[in-house]
Amino acid sequence: MNIDDVKKICVVGAGNMGHQISLQCALSGYKTVCTDISEEQINKASSFVEKYLPQRVAKGRLTQEQADQAKANISFTTSLEEATRDVDFVIEAAIEKINIKRALFKQLDELCPPHAILATNSSYIVSSKVADATSRPAKVCNMHFFNPALVMKCVEVVKGPHTSDETAEITMELSKRLQKVPVLLHKEVYGFLVNRIIQLIGGEALFLLETGVASMEDIDSAVVNALGHPMGPFRLMDLTGIDLSYHVRMERYIESMDPAKKPSPTIVEKYVKGEWGQKVGKGFYSYDK
Repeated sequence: MNIDDVKKICVVGAGNMGHQISLQCALSGYKTVCTDISEEQINKASSFVEKYLPQRVAKGRLTQEQADQAKANISFTTSLEEATRDVDFVIEAAIEKINIKRALFKQLDELCPPHAILATNSSYIVSSKVADATSRPAKVCNMHFFNPALVMKCVEVVKGPHTSDETAEITMELSKRLQKVPVLLHKEVYGFLVNRIIQLIGGEALFLLETGVASMEDIDSAVVNALGHPMGPFRLMDLTGIDLSYHVRMERYIESMDPAKKPSPTIVEKYVKGEWGQKVGKGFYSYDK
């Protein structure tokens, strides 16, 4: 198999990451099926596409022809069996819970054609934790997009010990054809490149807030205006999802049983209250839905 054999892409998960990855694939000329078990999520994803494409045309960012072609390329379904029919490449963008991902990869392995590559968009869970749930570990890897996937250029491709050179090369080239800038990790490491750095910044920001050193507004302001980041750590956690921060930390704690790996008290409180960030209208900041 080579990159030119990739004609049809399936994205599993129609949430904030999944539907944007799907649309990026469609805009890049690939027949793309986005699937989710939730009818509500599928409807939201479809509505997003219906609004996004005309807006880009109105702003001169897309031609009408490009928008029409992207719309023709993308489809949505709640049937995983339908979504994976004749697929060449799968990008899984489900919730960051290892048991769910393992069950899903087992299903994908059973449903997808033997040649199909199965990639996970997970930002923390390395693909070796799901590869052995399949009969094709050599065709499993991480392909981590950043939020918002339609805007952010970087994609982290992680080559696990089970991943073949061919799979890594095709995933890198596919990333380029999706108009992204891929970086290759030659071995697995928790958090990959970017999130290892961001997690240190976010953890320190939470410590400074919880110990009363400074307000979240001033911490965010300092990071933006002194370090040149586009947004501060609290705004960033609101954007990526406080529920994601909670689940990632809990998975890490359960795996290690190290109390230092637990989510911070502030993250736990926000998670329990359902204040998960921008997508629900309230996190560290309040948002107009």
